[in-house]
Amino acid sequence: MKKLDLITIGRSSVDLYGAQVGGRLEDMSSFNKYIGGSPTNIAAGGVRLGLKTAVITRVGDEHMGRFIREQLVREGVDIRGVKTDPERLTALVLLGIRDQSQFPLIFYRENCADMALCEDDIDPAFIADAGCVCATGTHLSNPKTEAAVLKALRLARENGAKTALDIDYRPNLWGVAGHGDGESRFVESEKVTAKLQSTLHFFDLIVGTEEEFHIAGGSTDTLEALKAVRKVSKATLVCKRGPMGASVFPGDIPANLDDGESGEGFPIEVFNVLGAGDGFMAGLFRGWLRGEDWPTTLKYANACGAFAVSRHGCTPAYPSWEELQYFFRTGIKNKALRKDEALEQVHWATNRKGDWNTMRVFAFDHRMQLEAMADEAGVDHGKIGDFKKLCLKAALQVSGGQAGYGILCDSRLGRDALYEASGTNLWIGRPVEWPGSRPLTLEPELGLDFGGLNEWPANNVVKVLCFYHPDDAAELRKEQEDTVLRLFQAARRNRLELLLEVIPSKVGPVDDTTTAKIIDRFYEIGVYPDWWKLEPMKSEAAWKNATDAVKRNDPYVRGIVVLGLDAPQAELEESFRLAAGFDLVKGFAVGRTIFADAGRAWLSGKMSDEEAVGQMAERYSALCRIWDEARAAGNKGEAA
Repeated sequence: MKKLDLITIGRSSVDLYGAQVGGRLEDMSSFNKYIGGSPTNIAAGGVRLGLKTAVITRVGDEHMGRFIREQLVREGVDIRGVKTDPERLTALVLLGIRDQSQFPLIFYRENCADMALCEDDIDPAFIADAGCVCATGTHLSNPKTEAAVLKALRLARENGAKTALDIDYRPNLWGVAGHGDGESRFVESEKVTAKLQSTLHFFDLIVGTEEEFHIAGGSTDTLEALKAVRKVSKATLVCKRGPMGASVFPGDIPANLDDGESGEGFPIEVFNVLGAGDGFMAGLFRGWLRGEDWPTTLKYANACGAFAVSRHGCTPAYPSWEELQYFFRTGIKNKALRKDEALEQVHWATNRKGDWNTMRVFAFDHRMQLEAMADEAGVDHGKIGDFKKLCLKAALQVSGGQAGYGILCDSRLGRDALYEASGTNLWIGRPVEWPGSRPLTLEPELGLDFGGLNEWPANNVVKVLCFYHPDDAAELRKEQEDTVLRLFQAARRNRLELLLEVIPSKVGPVDDTTTAKIIDRFYEIGVYPDWWKLEPMKSEAAWKNATDAVKRNDPYVRGIVVLGLDAPQAELEESFRLAAGFDLVKGFAVGRTIFADAGRAWLSGKMSDEEAVGQMAERYSALCRIWDEARAAGNKGEAA
């Protein structure tokens, strides 16, 4: 058995996609950053569909190179074949959506890292791990990179692996068009045709658009071009035909393109064709490498291409396997797929990155409480930021770089700690509510339009606390619901996860159904939090009602964390035991139980930095241990 289904080889870049749609690239004012390059996109898209993939490429020894590496790891792509070039920069591409037919792009690839790929970068043992090796056309355009590709293909064949070519013809990357012609998909060139035809015999599968087969076959008549390719290659040929889907030719080329094998197509609105071919390839590989027939394989490929055509970006647009199955069940509800809210929720939820099955969160996002402590100690509120840095130090000491730990920290009083936490492997939640507000209002830094969220790092989770009760007056309920709904939409627009915290007991009487009613209501108005933060409930019935409400409305939710409400450790131990019996509860987010005593003592000058960190680390560690034990006991109970 091969360890990998697929290794792709070739381009790897950072795509900077114009965020504005309908204007010239000259007029773009902001850009979204994604991984790019056909082999990189295909590898990531394949993982989303359940394949085990890897990519062979080079990236620079700088921030963009590290971004590609880190994002590939998040996607689940094997990066053993990603080499770091000490001299060259990672390739960049600037892209835009002008209208339904114009998609301007500029390749920044002069002496870039991936074009320095060489034979020494091809590890025979690594190639032997793969069931298939896929090359893309650009890396046949240079003798050095071509040698690396051909070595990989020879090794693949020696090890019984399949081989595939995505023609991926970009005229300016072959030197037959200028820098300003990045959008161009076809320029005739006898030199390019000859080079491609000299390699086509290496492949079992060759995939391209009609224009790409024109360059491979040396004719602008598609059937004649396919016949010319057939003369030099026994590969199965897959010809992509835009809105008409694709035709497959395993053997002789027939008299009509429609006589090739085909699969179900999906008539949707064209929004962005960039990267659609790579999405198509990912779907094609899912079927081909798993032994599906061609109608099924093309159904996968056409659907993945449709998703890509209807969304912004390349890799971010590609579906998960679960999303694909959902789409097949429900069909096209809106030809602009990105505007199908139910489908987009499945897309978002099934493609989130990071494994957070355990959540041990030290919450020191408190502002009002720490301001009161500072006032009591007679010190300036500026000291609070220094204390929060000590809280972070305690959190890092306990986590030791391991997964499953996190913090809640604000940016108004805890900015320095918040910034320091980035890149530490901690889960990071960041509050936006004005402390104690009811009706809910938000921190001024977000702005009336919530535009402040566009300054947030992608790994910060939007946390909002709403003092909400089902028995609130209708006017109050509507005002709070509207604020939460707008915040949810703003978070999604900025690709940020949302944690919604509700505490009904502070504003009204509660029973075993109160929290479940609140959960149902927020889903009813269209709020789908990635996380819920709930107060410790007093009965199993209350927890069951709450968790059932979440599962009923959102089977893809990240989970629930239980808050502390400044409870003593013994009381928290009991609440953890009760909550841990429900698998949807992933952990806790507790603050004052950990930091309150240290905060008062340190702010008043009665405790040193080291003593404060030591005490908080001890208490945080104790809570982590209590949760882990409660979870272990809960799992044993379920098993019994």
